[in-house]
Amino acid sequence: MTQTTSLPGLHAATAELDPPLAALDLTALDANAADLVRRANGVAVRVASKSVRCRAVLERVLGTGLTAQGGFAGIMAYSLREAIWLTRLGARDVLLGYPVTDRAALAELAADPLLLSSITLMIDDVAQLELTRAALGTDLVRPRVCLDVDAALRIGPLHLGTRRSPVRTPDQAAVLATEARRRGFDVVGVMTYEAQIAGLPDSNPAVRVVKRLSAVEIGRRRGQVLDAVRMVTGPLEIVNSGGTGSIEVSITDPDVTEVTAGSGLYVPTLFDHYRSFTPRPALFFATPVLRKPTPTIATVFAGGYIASGPAGPSRVPLPVWPAGLKLLGSEGAGEVQTPLAGGAELEIGDRVWFRHAKAGELCERFDQIHLVDESGSRTTVPTYRGEGQCFG
Repeated sequence: MTQTTSLPGLHAATAELDPPLAALDLTALDANAADLVRRANGVAVRVASKSVRCRAVLERVLGTGLTAQGGFAGIMAYSLREAIWLTRLGARDVLLGYPVTDRAALAELAADPLLLSSITLMIDDVAQLELTRAALGTDLVRPRVCLDVDAALRIGPLHLGTRRSPVRTPDQAAVLATEARRRGFDVVGVMTYEAQIAGLPDSNPAVRVVKRLSAVEIGRRRGQVLDAVRMVTGPLEIVNSGGTGSIEVSITDPDVTEVTAGSGLYVPTLFDHYRSFTPRPALFFATPVLRKPTPTIATVFAGGYIASGPAGPSRVPLPVWPAGLKLLGSEGAGEVQTPLAGGAELEIGDRVWFRHAKAGELCERFDQIHLVDESGSRTTVPTYRGEGQCFG
């Protein structure tokens, strides 16, 4: 069951501001961060920046540090330009979650020893090595790389999970590691992202069966992959696994050195139905009532912030305060206006608060986030967008 966050408190703390606006409940954020650390049970948690997209929040979470009892350490970035930006602002352990084809950014990486020591590239194909080496413009640097190994569950022709890496078997991983070393790259890690465990809510018994089967399969295969890669590279610094929804599964493997989590900090609506943790929604947005086309319908400004993924009801924003509001099936969440059923008590100028379906994507819609602590004090910080950054 989703815990109710103090929306009246956020509402009061931002009362003199004109919406649309985004607000973050710091009490809920801190509780969510502590819960991720608790669930990781001593294993380091790497923060997925794509699910945060606000430097102030990244710094707050990472500032809690890593101890013998666990904690946050490092960032998983989604763009090399983002990783370079964060490193120049103080980050020192940034793992790319995806391969890179940005030649200008790669050339910048090659020219700066600090970037080379702080950033680890992600690879899953020899062609990426060829492109990277050409873009680096020199054979004299040895970039750090991590192998992305497919963690999807395959049952006959059925593929359950994301379409990520073509590297799946121990032999394929060993061949790629060998080629990377031969071409002058330092292979420092292996990543397996089990999206079919981490990204699927526990919505029905069939899903839970699939998750259990997948956990057994990837646990066995990851061990075989790691054995094969270590025969080529020796010890690995990074064995990364999982996401917010699969931490408990990932940490059962003693080879895993870190788990990745980000969505569990803000807790968007896609994370409402997991059995492994109790969601505490932390990030919300508010938008004003513009008109009343009927006595029971209130139309608010904008609101059509549709999340990525397969189009459908799970990707639309959810009106959560005042209670009882619903999107209209014939219109949904609109580009510049969103009509809501159940708005009889709302008047022109009132606010409606929503939750987004995915975590960091909301920050691409707002320049600022208003951070509200338990006392009601408010601090305003920029999002990536507010700092003039857009990484795709």
